[in-house]
Amino acid sequence: MRGEAPSGPKMGNVTANNASQNCTIDHTIHQTLAPVVYVTVLVVGFPANCLSLYFGYLQVKARNELGVYLCNLTVADLFYICSLPFWLQYVLQHDNWSYSDLSCQVCGILLYENIYISVGFLCCISIDRYLAVAHPFRFHQFRTLKAAVGVSVAIWVKELLASIYFLLQKEVVEDANQHRVCFEHYPLAPWQRGINYYRFLVGFLFPLCLLLASYRGILRAVHRSHGTQKSRKDQIQRLVLSTVVIFLACFLPYHALLLVRSLWESNCDFAKGVFNAYHFSLLLTSFNCVADPVLYCFVSETTHRDLARLRGACLAFLTCSRTGAPREAYPLGVPEASVGKSEEPELLTKLHSTFQTTNSPAGEGSPTVRLA
Repeated sequence: MRGEAPSGPKMGNVTANNASQNCTIDHTIHQTLAPVVYVTVLVVGFPANCLSLYFGYLQVKARNELGVYLCNLTVADLFYICSLPFWLQYVLQHDNWSYSDLSCQVCGILLYENIYISVGFLCCISIDRYLAVAHPFRFHQFRTLKAAVGVSVAIWVKELLASIYFLLQKEVVEDANQHRVCFEHYPLAPWQRGINYYRFLVGFLFPLCLLLASYRGILRAVHRSHGTQKSRKDQIQRLVLSTVVIFLACFLPYHALLLVRSLWESNCDFAKGVFNAYHFSLLLTSFNCVADPVLYCFVSETTHRDLARLRGACLAFLTCSRTGAPREAYPLGVPEASVGKSEEPELLTKLHSTFQTTNSPAGEGSPTVRLA
């Protein structure tokens, strides 16, 4: 769970806001739902992001700047995934943090920062794609490895500086059952409201506006391309819109309820009323770690080819293990040169220019399909 750590699954849990105010809330929703979500993200997200990190590394070696953003996005997701065992143990122990206070703060920061680091790199990817599609011959200075590394460092530094604010707060408190709860404040503590407004406006709303503007520009460029078939235009639009839909599905409910709580949560009754919806929205943010590799790694032409080769090698290995006879690396009679060969149009290839173009002005792109 992010932003505020997962709440454990005990009936009548008392979460301390301060010494004078306790709020008794039923945490039953997490007894079944949270562990299922965390285990699913661990089992699916960890190998998917490891594979995504490998392909991102290959793109960086090929001097494709979007590989830098992809690697950073994947590293942020892996940090979050690696913190899940701690939160899983926390909810299974009925909201009892069995580690040190500092470890609670660090794990909470890892959870919280993943949202905004992910949002930042998704925004960078969308802007880079817009420049590649709508302005393929301009702004080449912003589409280099050096520029991508500089932007990535700025995003990490910004979020790490913001996380210092949480290190200054006391996040581990004891409830009425002598359980040490971590990142639990119901109703919201006064200091949380200001940081929540910052998270909503700067961390979510502003990047969302940039992302939507970038993808609107991509769609306009696609519509103005007369040399691309309608079916292929539809393919590009589905890719673009699926990115926006996943972004909104993972992050919008959480930030909407975060804003609602910050504006109107002043008593325990209100906290009880929004508790289940708020924590369900926190669980939705976890699925971003599964969606990111699908959107930004597994849809590229180059990765299609690499995956086809990897699949062929695995099939050959398994076949050899069963039969004891040597088999070709591409068992279905498909020559290596043709494995994963793309049927995408030049425009779609340019849309994934991180995997297809170089970063020099001369190599910025000479697309077959010109976008007026």
